[in-house]
Amino acid sequence: MKTFNVGALRQAMGELRLDGASDLVQRTLARHGLSLAGQPTGFQPPFAAPAADPVPPGASVASGRFSCAAGSRDYLAYAPASAGKGIRGMVVMLHGCTQDPADFARGTGMNALAEEHGLVVLYPHQSRGENAQSCWNWFSAGDQRRGRGEPEILARMTLDLASRHDVPRGRIFVAGLSAGAAMAVILGQTHPDVFAAVGAHSGLPFGAARDVPSAFTAMNGQGAEPPTRAHAVPTPTIVFHGSADRTVHPLNGDRIAQATLAAGPVQTMLDRRTGTTGTRRFTRETTSLPDGRVLLDHWRIDGLGHAWSGGKPGGSYIDPQGPDASAEMLRFFLAQGQAKG
Repeated sequence: MKTFNVGALRQAMGELRLDGASDLVQRTLARHGLSLAGQPTGFQPPFAAPAADPVPPGASVASGRFSCAAGSRDYLAYAPASAGKGIRGMVVMLHGCTQDPADFARGTGMNALAEEHGLVVLYPHQSRGENAQSCWNWFSAGDQRRGRGEPEILARMTLDLASRHDVPRGRIFVAGLSAGAAMAVILGQTHPDVFAAVGAHSGLPFGAARDVPSAFTAMNGQGAEPPTRAHAVPTPTIVFHGSADRTVHPLNGDRIAQATLAAGPVQTMLDRRTGTTGTRRFTRETTSLPDGRVLLDHWRIDGLGHAWSGGKPGGSYIDPQGPDASAEMLRFFLAQGQAKG
């Protein structure tokens, strides 16, 4: 979640030795949460859940580690006290670079909303052992496919927790910030049978990068438009992006929206509105299908930087001044499958 310095990358790549990456390259990439395949990223102590925030009586926050053939990751999971009345769904929340699950939970305020709506929340944890600054490896070609890498680990982890909480089929959603948003978009394409909708805050479109150099280019808004994919899936998506984002160029939010629409039907209906929440003006475009279901809900927030809109104190990369992205995402998610009358 730090601004990429393209000049520094070029300098580093110019010093790349044939027998492997130089120390300069590794330091440059590590500062931006990237690493070359096969290169160590340093010691990472075992994940330990930090002291929990206050939890309502009857609710629970549990930490664990999930393993499958594709790999292993740690996680935090929130189960609401209202679970006894029945679980309405589940949200997978993918943190951004340098963040961890507890930080992301505080900043987004998602647990309080989950309690209100009867949702389980899963917070997978990306360790520094897998990425120098705990970023999800959205830019790696090996982590953009079904059946392998991080998409497979996250999908199987999700299904495991969903089965333990009897989450209804078709009511599992995924959202993320920055690198987490880019991975959420990937999951919406690789595992549409698992995730019914995607929330992408300050993220990048599927296929925006295939390696480290193209990741730098894409984040700066200078990359080529991702090619049209023959098997793209029209997974319902809600997009938030700030006009003042200097880490992930706002063009990327537009491209997530464009890819969602391109995968959908030709006939849709567009509704465009503007408004103000706090000190932030926003433009919101919703695209509906012929039966009234919303395929795309696209929010552009004026003056918002690389931060979660409407975020809560205590978390990193938050901006409390704008529309509440968490509440809007849950509204969008819970409306899935419901056609307008």
